[in-house]
Amino acid sequence: MINLSKKLIRQVAQANANFKLIEDNDKVLLGLSGGKDSLALAHLLKRMQAHAPFKFELEAATLSYGMGEDYSKLHAHCEEHGIKHSVIESNIYEISGDTIRENSSFCSYFSRMRRGALYTYALQKGFNKLAIAHHLDDAAESFFMNFIHNGALRTLAPIYKSKRGITIIRPLIFVRERQLRDNATMNTLEVIGNEFCPGMKLSEKNVKFPHAREEAKVLLKELESKHPKLFTSLKSAFSNLHSETFWEKGSK
Repeated sequence: MINLSKKLIRQVAQANANFKLIEDNDKVLLGLSGGKDSLALAHLLKRMQAHAPFKFELEAATLSYGMGEDYSKLHAHCEEHGIKHSVIESNIYEISGDTIRENSSFCSYFSRMRRGALYTYALQKGFNKLAIAHHLDDAAESFFMNFIHNGALRTLAPIYKSKRGITIIRPLIFVRERQLRDNATMNTLEVIGNEFCPGMKLSEKNVKFPHAREEAKVLLKELESKHPKLFTSLKSAFSNLHSETFWEKGSK
C-alpha cells in the first residue's frame, strides 16, 4: 500500500482543475523512468483514476535504450499496484555513437530521443495525452536556464500540444522535488537512478556533462535560503505575466 500525502494529492488535483490536464475519456500514457518523480506520479494518477468523477485510461511506459537494462523490478511493482506497464525497446544507445554531435550534451540528445520514442508509442497505441513527471523545481530551473543562457523568458508549460499531435501534461507542476524525495523515502520505494542513464556509459567520450541545470539548482538553493518564499512567488509569477511591460521588436 502506497501512502500518498494529502498535500501531494491536493496539488495534483489543483493542477488538474486549473489546467484541465486530464478529462473524461482521455487515454493517458505516463513516461515512467522508475525514478522518484515518475513513480510518485504513477501512483497519484492511479489514485486519481479511482476517485475522479470522470473516466480515463492510464498506462505507464518505460523506454529501454538498448543497453541491457533490467526493468523487471519496476514492472513487478506496477503489476503489484495495478498499473498497466510496458517497456519500449529501442536501439538508441547503439546509434548514439553515430548520431550525437561531438562536444554536444548527451543529456539533451537522449532527452529528445526518449521523447520521440514516447510520442511514437503513444500515437501507435491511440493515446491522446502523455504525462511527464516534471515538477515545480524543474520549471524554476528551466526558467533560470533560459533567462541566463538563452536570453528568453520561458519555462515548462503545464499542458501543451506537440507538433506530432500528442498533448503533453505535467500533473506535478505545483509539487516541490523534496516532497517527491520524501514520498520515496516514506514508502521505501526502490527507485532507479543514473544506473540506466546512457550518459554514464558515454562519460569517457568527448561529450559534455550538463552543467547549466546543476548551476541553476545551486543558484535557486542559495536564493531560497535568503528568501524562503521564493518558490511560492515563482509559482505565482508563472501565471501572472505582464506582457505589456516587455520590449517588443519595433517598439520605441
